[in-house]
Amino acid sequence: MTNSPFHVPLIIDVKPAITERNQITRLHPAKDDKCIHSNDSQSTSDPNPPANRTIYNSINMVKLEQVAQNKAFGGSITKYKFVSEALGGLETNFNLFVPEGASSSAKVPVVTYLAGLTCNEDTAPWKAGLLLPASQHSLALLFPDTSPRGANIPTEDDSWDFGTGAGFYLNATAQDWSKNYNTERLITSEIQRVLKENSDVGGVLDLERQSVMGHSMGGHGAITLYLKGVLGEREGVVYRAASGFAPILNPTKCPWGDKAFKGYLKGELEEGKAHDATELIAKAKGKNVQILADYGTADNFYKSGQLLPENFVAVAKEAGFGDDTVSVREREGYDHSYYFVSTFVPEHVTWHALLLKK
Repeated sequence: MTNSPFHVPLIIDVKPAITERNQITRLHPAKDDKCIHSNDSQSTSDPNPPANRTIYNSINMVKLEQVAQNKAFGGSITKYKFVSEALGGLETNFNLFVPEGASSSAKVPVVTYLAGLTCNEDTAPWKAGLLLPASQHSLALLFPDTSPRGANIPTEDDSWDFGTGAGFYLNATAQDWSKNYNTERLITSEIQRVLKENSDVGGVLDLERQSVMGHSMGGHGAITLYLKGVLGEREGVVYRAASGFAPILNPTKCPWGDKAFKGYLKGELEEGKAHDATELIAKAKGKNVQILADYGTADNFYKSGQLLPENFVAVAKEAGFGDDTVSVREREGYDHSYYFVSTFVPEHVTWHALLLKK
């Protein structure tokens, strides 16, 4: 199995890298191992906290288990797990940051963060610098996983950019993948329902005011899930805005998207157009759209044609969108790493807060 070039300045279990290996290092020691960080398992929380309780959904009896909880910036970040119907009965995790002061009488808006290839629900809370600005703006943050885990599909773990850790934020239609690889439905419908039905968790969240952001593959997911909601092309939450850090903006024209769509989708690249931000922004002409994206000129994935922001900008302009509604900004000298992401996170969070609190 090959290794990912993503995302941590600490190198663990070093093996020959594949592409762009000097740009950023891997998050996971291996795709089938749990991510190891020096500060994740040594939580100051009780090893058997009251958080390790089971919450039952009174309608469908979805079991929501609180795995861990840590205080952060006056609020708390909590990891939950549940058995997901969208993922074919596999267990999935998500992290939820709730700022200080949130309550059933003072509900807070929610920003979902979608991580990139090889990452999981822990990547951004540890590395992106999101919690402080979210606490300052009284925003909750939702961090889902990037794929199902343990589907045991042949070829699932053969490469770092397809399969485990690389779900591409769509609902698969190809035979081997359609049972488990439905991260679009997981994020936009199932987690939303679980939060609503478990009021002791979701009761402090204003689920009518939500937006979405992400990095790389997660930026692709954020912008496409947002646009499909605006266009009425999917079920579930309708986000008010989307932003991305180095998002994959024209995946039907790049190697990552080509691989994902030919693997996950029965209709391959033609079907993939329904999950392509450049195709979707053309269809959104005349709609009320709010999109923000940043990418770096030193990003090797940008330079190798994986991101294609120019294609997206050209089509957005043809559709009549100006910089006030669709803003894609080039950042001189920045690469694809979380150093880049964390630099511009405060600005993105402020942008989301302004739109969510209008």
